[in-house]
Amino acid sequence: MPEITDSTLVAPAATGSAGPVGPAAAAPAAGPAASTRLGTAGRPGRRGLPGGGWYRLIAPVAIVLVWQLVSWAGLVSAQKLPPPTAVWHTAVSLVTTSSPAYGTLQGAMLVSLQRMAVGFAFGAVAAVALALVAGLSRLGENAVDPLLQILRTLPLFGLIPVFIVWFGIGELPKIILIALGTAIPLYLNTFAGIRGVDARLVEVGTSLRLRRSELIRHVILPGALPQALTGLRQSLGVAWLALVVAEQVNANAGIGFIISQATQFLRNDVILVALAVYAVLGLLTDALVRQLERRALAWRRGILA
Repeated sequence: MPEITDSTLVAPAATGSAGPVGPAAAAPAAGPAASTRLGTAGRPGRRGLPGGGWYRLIAPVAIVLVWQLVSWAGLVSAQKLPPPTAVWHTAVSLVTTSSPAYGTLQGAMLVSLQRMAVGFAFGAVAAVALALVAGLSRLGENAVDPLLQILRTLPLFGLIPVFIVWFGIGELPKIILIALGTAIPLYLNTFAGIRGVDARLVEVGTSLRLRRSELIRHVILPGALPQALTGLRQSLGVAWLALVVAEQVNANAGIGFIISQATQFLRNDVILVALAVYAVLGLLTDALVRQLERRALAWRRGILA
């Protein structure tokens, strides 16, 4: 009786067969070529549409078109809501000529950007420093967090009369208002990001004998960065809102000053130009933070990756 071995249990390949039958035939070939084919089939070859940032302008452009159609149809009085064409002509006039009442649009924009930059810088530095103090120790949290929570519940714009009494009507109360609007959202998100860092990463850094400063720089801050960047976007929005209000209180220059002057002369077209400038500046700063977020968090894969 012939001896039965494992090889006799395997059915011979059919005549004309191109390869082995079974799971081995279904498995992809190993090597760089197979990895490339798998990557191509598993996910799209492009990570995003070219020029994808321009698609964010679709909704604003659609709103402007609807606004123009409403004006053409006469559904709203042009005195109450000037059409986009009239607003554009007013903007060109403010840029090319210096009005005795408003000055030039670019001059007002420069003043507003200076106020925004100074107030935002002070608020951002204070927010990150306080978040580190509160996030890295219980003692710091008990000393700092209650005060910040109290400031968070206070009406920001209700503090304007108090600031005027304390600091006068110059630039200081405006900058403090912008700094407060910047600090609160950034502090809350950075604090939450620091407390959300995985404790195992801190243990690994401690076992590698990292100093306190190295642990903060290489472990804690990178771990808190996603949440901190979210807070940065929120704080920019609040800071622009604070600038709008601050520049309409005893200001003699700036985009908010243009709005205040135009209100007295019932120039809704000038008001809309100033609001459009605020909107564009806010959109540009948000785009800068999004670009920073995209580069700084390139290691993180989201659901749209």
